[in-house]
Amino acid sequence: MVEISLQERDQIVIVTRRRLSDRVFRAILVFGGTTAFFVLLAIFLYLVQRSLPVLREFGFGFVTNSVWYSGDGFSASSGSPDPANFGLFPMAYGTILVALVAMALAVPVSVLLAIGIAFYLPSAISRIFTFIVDLAASIPSVLFGLWGLFVLVPHARYWAELLNRYLDWIPIFNVGFPSFDQSPFVAGIVLALMITPIITSISREVFSQTPPDLIQGAYALGATRASMIRNIVMPFGRGGVVGGAMLGLGRAMGETVAVFFVLQLFYDQINWSRILESQGGSVASLIVARYGEATEFELAALFGAGLVLFVLTLVANFLATAIVDRSTSKNKRKR
Repeated sequence: MVEISLQERDQIVIVTRRRLSDRVFRAILVFGGTTAFFVLLAIFLYLVQRSLPVLREFGFGFVTNSVWYSGDGFSASSGSPDPANFGLFPMAYGTILVALVAMALAVPVSVLLAIGIAFYLPSAISRIFTFIVDLAASIPSVLFGLWGLFVLVPHARYWAELLNRYLDWIPIFNVGFPSFDQSPFVAGIVLALMITPIITSISREVFSQTPPDLIQGAYALGATRASMIRNIVMPFGRGGVVGGAMLGLGRAMGETVAVFFVLQLFYDQINWSRILESQGGSVASLIVARYGEATEFELAALFGAGLVLFVLTLVANFLATAIVDRSTSKNKRKR
């Protein structure tokens, strides 16, 4: 047996060298992250460059004004007797309103589905449901739009009438003009069906990563399955649920075709809170509706609308990251 003195032991230096596979994997991750950042930056700069004419003309009023009028294709500073005027506020507000309706419907259903798949269904049936949920997340949005227009709208009109009849004392269900066909309520239902598989899939994956020793410890202490889920699984997976919800919110805010089919666009009227009225707005649907006949100046305004939608989506993602980080730090402190 070789003995090492204390002086020799202090002089020993442990050198760790990364394996080739580790270095390659790290390089791939760095390259992918850097590429994604520069792609997003390039998209942002392109949108800014294409929307500069409108931003110079209207400034911040482009976001706060409530009139969208293409006029004769000339700007107000050109001296035209009928200048264009572009204000995006009704469309931006409508985008947020429809997305919130979709989130209010989709998140509770998604969390319940994820809990049922992960903890209540037998393994064979759980695998079938997992496959169905993952498959539903890949359905094209145009199919949701067509289904919503021809199948959902007649039923949603009846549901909206019931809500207006019995819950009209709540401001969001009180309408001034009884037209319920293409409302933010219908658009929110379609978007909720679109984002439910996404949130469910992410939530189920996070719930399934709950440490088994925590689950078994809760059962050993006499906890029921419901109390175990409430006190162990939900706190552990809160950050993942929020992340999945924000991912669904990003898709809901940027959805185009499905909302265009089931929402009646009003360019200069703000539907503040009445989600059952057949009027509303959406930035993405505005771009689809006006792009084909847009003049050069209005095309710049549509690029500006895309820039505003890009910024709204980034803000939603930053908020999701902050919420997830805060939830993770709280869980670490509790442990």
